[in-house]
Amino acid sequence: MQTYTPVPGMGANPQQLPQTAQSPISPSSYAQNPMYRQGSPSHPPLPPQAQPIQQQQPPPPPPLQMGMSMQPQQTGATATSGVGRGNQAPAPFAQPMPLLDNSHLRPGASAALLSHDKKLELYRASAKKTNDPELSFEFAVFLIEAAKSLETAAASGAAKGDTANEQKRDDLIREAIALLKTLSSRGHPDAQYFLADCYANGIGTVRGKQDFEKAFPLFVLAAKHGHPDAAYRAGTCCEHGWGCRRESAKAVQFYRKAAASLHAGAMYRLGTAELNGALGLAMRPKEGVKWLKRSAENATPEFPHALHELALLHERGIDNVLFVDLEYASELLAQAAELGYAPSAFKLGECYEYGRMGCPQDAALSIHYYNIAAQQDHRDGCFALTAWYLVGSPGVLPQSDTEAFLWAKKAAELGLAKAQYAVGYFTEVGIGTPSSPENAIKWYKLAAENGDKRATNRLANFSKAGTKVGGAGATREELLARAAAADGDSTDSGGKRDKDCVIM
Repeated sequence: MQTYTPVPGMGANPQQLPQTAQSPISPSSYAQNPMYRQGSPSHPPLPPQAQPIQQQQPPPPPPLQMGMSMQPQQTGATATSGVGRGNQAPAPFAQPMPLLDNSHLRPGASAALLSHDKKLELYRASAKKTNDPELSFEFAVFLIEAAKSLETAAASGAAKGDTANEQKRDDLIREAIALLKTLSSRGHPDAQYFLADCYANGIGTVRGKQDFEKAFPLFVLAAKHGHPDAAYRAGTCCEHGWGCRRESAKAVQFYRKAAASLHAGAMYRLGTAELNGALGLAMRPKEGVKWLKRSAENATPEFPHALHELALLHERGIDNVLFVDLEYASELLAQAAELGYAPSAFKLGECYEYGRMGCPQDAALSIHYYNIAAQQDHRDGCFALTAWYLVGSPGVLPQSDTEAFLWAKKAAELGLAKAQYAVGYFTEVGIGTPSSPENAIKWYKLAAENGDKRATNRLANFSKAGTKVGGAGATREELLARAAAADGDSTDSGGKRDKDCVIM
């Protein structure tokens, strides 16, 4: 009987691509390609002629509205602080909720026309005048988000070194923490959770350091008031010993409490624990699969992991527990990918590139899913786009050495050794970037340090020849073919195309 470990990493925040690297479905390309005109660069729609999977994903939870408390069952919509995440704890914490927009301000719709400081004053006055705990909580969240925007401006250089800006940020955080403390002492569960989240992320703490000693009791307090996200976070604290003793039994209790409110993250953790006999639980694959199925039914952008795990299980099967079903596995991957889960998107990109798991070979769908992964800094997804750009795809993606280089560089900067080798080679022979043997050597050294044997061989060739290995005047095609022969690369039975011969 096979056992399976949880999927590493609980999701990363989607980040924008660098200005130098275009999305594969850039405005210029999809304007010329009718199959993408109804989409966006980051999430283009599937081509109408190739829709092999009927995706049925759960609707996203409604956003938190002003004047309404977060309901316990809306586990995916709970507010989190999202500021000062320099030292992220390794737990699969819930992602920050979107910035509360100005239309929510109680002073009226006309507030959207006012300056930021005016809005703060109007919001502050309304909160004090009404003495409404819900409005006070929303104002505290608004203050934290305002402080976040100031921190972002400082990080981007727009207000770098501006002491007045830093002081204003500190004042906003101080006011927000004071409000949250008052509300927490009055038994407001959302305030208790949000304040705990602030402490866990170094907001309102000494020197901006994470303080689980303060966070854990508040998570427990909010959990007792029926807050499922707080129960889940209390479970992670007990599991890892953050702010408390490491106690698996207590962690399971908190996870079960959160799971009773259909918290997808808690159900996923219980499922993987039952599958692998973790957290002091007996290994019961059937029960583990049940938990994963329940989590998958309630998957959110913050917790899509059960969809991916179930897909892997259906790909391999478990004796007397779960049968192999590649079509269903690919459907689960598609659901997770459309929720923004990069590992699922990358795996689907491979499936449509090479025709695996019952998926037809389809360049458009392959690029679509690789793009979803790359948008979130998935290094293998970025590097897969390098390969596609190197040769292009007629009617889908124009060939571009420049884009191939930029995506390889992005993957290399994310620590992928084979991408570092590729950047070294591109820089050596001048593919998508000016030729520079000196810079190429730097990338080869970095790739060699990370275990790429081809980079070690190229460095040895540099040492022997003392000149550019490719040779002056060689054409792009000759250089690619020569490198493939020199490095001993060959295609495999999986059907890799010529675009993979040098860099993959």
